[in-house]
Amino acid sequence: MKKKTAIVGLSGGVDSSVAAWLLLQQGYDVIGVTMALWDGRYQSTGKHACYGADEEEEIREAREVADKLKIPHHVFNCADEYKQAVLAYFRSEYLAGRTPNPCVQCNQLIKFGLLPEMARKSGISFDYFATGHYARVEFVEPIKRFILKKGVDPKKDQTYFIYRLSQEQLSTVIFPVGGFFKDEIREFSRKAGITAPDLEESQDFYGGDYKDLLNTNENPGDIVDSDGNILGHHKGIWNYTIGQRKGLGIAYPEPLYVLNLDKAANRVIVGTRRETYNTTFLVEDLNWIAVSQLEHETECNVRIRSAQKEHMARIKPLDNGQVRVTFFQPNDATAPGQSAVFYQDDLVLGGGVIKETVTGDR
Repeated sequence: MKKKTAIVGLSGGVDSSVAAWLLLQQGYDVIGVTMALWDGRYQSTGKHACYGADEEEEIREAREVADKLKIPHHVFNCADEYKQAVLAYFRSEYLAGRTPNPCVQCNQLIKFGLLPEMARKSGISFDYFATGHYARVEFVEPIKRFILKKGVDPKKDQTYFIYRLSQEQLSTVIFPVGGFFKDEIREFSRKAGITAPDLEESQDFYGGDYKDLLNTNENPGDIVDSDGNILGHHKGIWNYTIGQRKGLGIAYPEPLYVLNLDKAANRVIVGTRRETYNTTFLVEDLNWIAVSQLEHETECNVRIRSAQKEHMARIKPLDNGQVRVTFFQPNDATAPGQSAVFYQDDLVLGGGVIKETVTGDR
């Protein structure tokens, strides 16, 4: 029987390197592929970001890993597409007073979309595309669907960032490290001599100041409380995110948090911690994985930020294609533009983009 071939998105880090090694142990023909995204247009100073000035070093590290594993390695320039699909999206969302998640956008359109497409167009023949994400994919015969499940290591699960993958994408994806704990992956790396097991990992999508990406002039306005009383002034609403506490520059008897960003009035609305809590919000631009469509009101866990814990909620499909989410207990810092991902135990039902918080029966 002919060996299956898997291309692996190599970053030079521990997780993607061990993913490639594990596939070799499983008998796959393995080819490393790496994205080149950096175009040098900004003053990036940070390291270990997906988009940053240290990219040349990271490509070199990926190539060294491929050499150690004795596998081919190819680099594909995705900078132009990344600029349109991720950077332009990030800028437009921020300037609209929303809180975008560029990693979710990049995974769907670039890493799991453009990169394997470019590899195939270059003449590379492969059966699967693999990455070092902590997640699992299975095909469930009774429902004829590929499902996405959390990685077994709860501290490293990355399903929040890849919930937008389509059935077509999931059908050819492998997550070799998803069935292991991080400590096990480090031990594999140490034993195989692949790369430094404690190598610093990418923690963000950009290695510099977000303001560089926004490329906009100051647009001063008022910082007000929920009653409209002016408490201070700002130099542009894009300097703030919902739930932010630090950097407001306002003296007040108790800590203040950003409650909302009013782009039309160019105002930052702030309030006390208790004012940040809400129960209900709407989600749009949905992608369903475990089901083809949500037909009935369902109880599940919902995560509204990548680093936040899940909270129990009821999700109800609406006639306009959106979903109404109601937490069992009030939750804080629900930010339009961020993703809400729905879980039942370790199964990802699907998710979408937070549109707005609501009151009453909307």
